[in-house]
Amino acid sequence: MHAVIAWWDLGRSEQTIASLRDFLRDEAVDRFSRMPGLRLKFWISDEATNRWGAVLLWESREAAAAPLPNRAAELIGYPPTERHAFDVEATVEGDFALAALAGRGLALTPATG
Repeated sequence: MHAVIAWWDLGRSEQTIASLRDFLRDEAVDRFSRMPGLRLKFWISDEATNRWGAVLLWESREAAAAPLPNRAAELIGYPPTERHAFDVEATVEGDFALAALAGRGLALTPATG
């Protein structure tokens, strides 16, 4: 297995965390749900530092080397500020209450208030 972490510092971009959440709902989540070899992708944000990113877990280094849709970089206006790839030493799933992992997160939760 292979893991990739990509971070953008949004300081130079016209995009915001809120606008990128719309991008997730409108197109990215669906597109990545059909990506061959991708075991898990979760998008991450840090409003305090204005950073946006993703963590991808791939079945293999070869799967991770496949071309990816580059729409986020296109919207943000530049490639990730940081990108790191790692070999995965071990995986585990804990004792959890939520049966499905897909469809979770701030971008996919209806706003309240």
